[in-house]
Amino acid sequence: MRPAAAGDRPDAPPLPASRPVRVRIPVLGVTSSIMDLDLQADGSMELPPGAYPVGWYNRSSTPGEVGPAVIVGHVDWHGDRGAFYGLRAMRPGDRVVVDRADGTTATFRVDRVARYAKDDFPTGEVYGDVGWSALRLITCGGRFDRKTGDYEDNVIVFARLVSAA
Repeated sequence: MRPAAAGDRPDAPPLPASRPVRVRIPVLGVTSSIMDLDLQADGSMELPPGAYPVGWYNRSSTPGEVGPAVIVGHVDWHGDRGAFYGLRAMRPGDRVVVDRADGTTATFRVDRVARYAKDDFPTGEVYGDVGWSALRLITCGGRFDRKTGDYEDNVIVFARLVSAA
């Protein structure tokens, strides 16, 4: 996990826990409902069953709560674009809006977008404790390996809470 930097302070106070129900990414024109994801028997995180919806890892913080909230979605699925197809094109300053079960809306600002080889996944940066309300959006990226049926990389969007209503 990287050490906290001066810019790591939140722009908005955290929210109490509340399950996410929908994510909107205006710059990509994406809206998706959100399902809960847990761990599989082998200890890996479950994945959404198709191009939509995306999934919230229910062992992470809820979006807006202190800590990293993790939402994953597919880049594509059986020839169709997945909900997170355009994540690699996001830029710092872009917004991600998460509607929560308690009726509140948490808005996040993208700090950075990065691509990592799957065998070099930054576990600490994605799941590690932070002292603010963080959001991680994760999808596949890089080269598609037809032999394994998997992409070689992950694209990860790192964002922080900037407003809540």
